[in-house]
Amino acid sequence: MHSIRLKKPLLLLVGCLALVWLSMLLFGTGNVDRAVLNEIYGGHRIALADTARLVTMLGDGRVVALFTVIGALVLMRRKQHWPAVVLVVGPLIGKAITELQKYETNRLRPAEDPHLVVVHSLSFPSGHSANAMMTYVSLALFLAPPERRQIWLGVAALIAVLVGLSRVVLGVHWPSDVIGGWSYGLVWALLLYAISQRFNPGRTA
Repeated sequence: MHSIRLKKPLLLLVGCLALVWLSMLLFGTGNVDRAVLNEIYGGHRIALADTARLVTMLGDGRVVALFTVIGALVLMRRKQHWPAVVLVVGPLIGKAITELQKYETNRLRPAEDPHLVVVHSLSFPSGHSANAMMTYVSLALFLAPPERRQIWLGVAALIAVLVGLSRVVLGVHWPSDVIGGWSYGLVWALLLYAISQRFNPGRTA
């Protein structure tokens, strides 16, 4: 029977990310959160707010789903059927777990400033930040050739960072929500890649 074994450096990284997530949950919405939110909130900066509205779309569920399907089709074309399945199903489960976290933590969104986009759900963790991190990092891990993987990962991380910052600029998330979303999303992407590698040994790591 197959089992999933993560290398020690990867386990250490996952452990650190879990601690970051927990810290954001326990200590968020305090003075630091409020200060950062007030500093970069775009309510009185029209150009910044408009840019944030565009960037934040890269973390929208429909957009990341489209990129995920395209990535899966590329993998299918390469005859990497199991990774394609993981790439499609994994983020769907990851998004469901994000919503479960929101329900269980029951953190309210910032209310001091008007929200610059319409939101309906709870605050922690940021779904857009988690979506962007798990989707774009997964695409980089699954699709990039080994010699270019660092570049792809850098671009993926940059997109996720910008999406997360856009949520704070728009006033719909605390900074700690965003960091929690990034942490969770990265853990999920690493787990999905480990699963795809374990059951697809022919894939070049």
